[in-house]
Amino acid sequence: MTVSGKHRERTSLIAGLSLSPITHQPGLYFQSLVNTYFNSAAVAAFVRDLLRHLRGRVILVWDNGSNHKGEPIQQLLRAYPRLTIERLPPYAPDLNPVEQLWQHVKVGHLANYAAPDIRTLDAKALDFLATAKRNRQRLHSCFKNTPLYKALSGHGIPGSQ
Repeated sequence: MTVSGKHRERTSLIAGLSLSPITHQPGLYFQSLVNTYFNSAAVAAFVRDLLRHLRGRVILVWDNGSNHKGEPIQQLLRAYPRLTIERLPPYAPDLNPVEQLWQHVKVGHLANYAAPDIRTLDAKALDFLATAKRNRQRLHSCFKNTPLYKALSGHGIPGSQ
């Protein structure tokens, strides 16, 4: 019997949570790629698109993943002086508000879900993110469940005290 060594199909997701310094309203931006992944060029493209939606200075807080480094990211920083990147310590998912959202997707929404194919799985994940985007309470909870949010107490962020 011959068995092919086919690569498994995958959907890769990227998301950015924003918190307005003026209105204190959260926002959610996301994208998916089917059967590929977010390398540094794809991450830079996502951030470029994100910057079209956000005004003023943007502080990007993210982990030290390899796709968050490299020449495409350096080009991004040179092209957008209003962008600052703050890197989290190695393996610190508890500090990253987006990790709260990923946990809810994986452990809550998609737990035990067996999609018939990768496109269906991708659509289901995107549907969840679209619903989450409209749920400000859920987005606020992603921030409130991190020490990062608690550290902002006294800086005019409601509910952070």
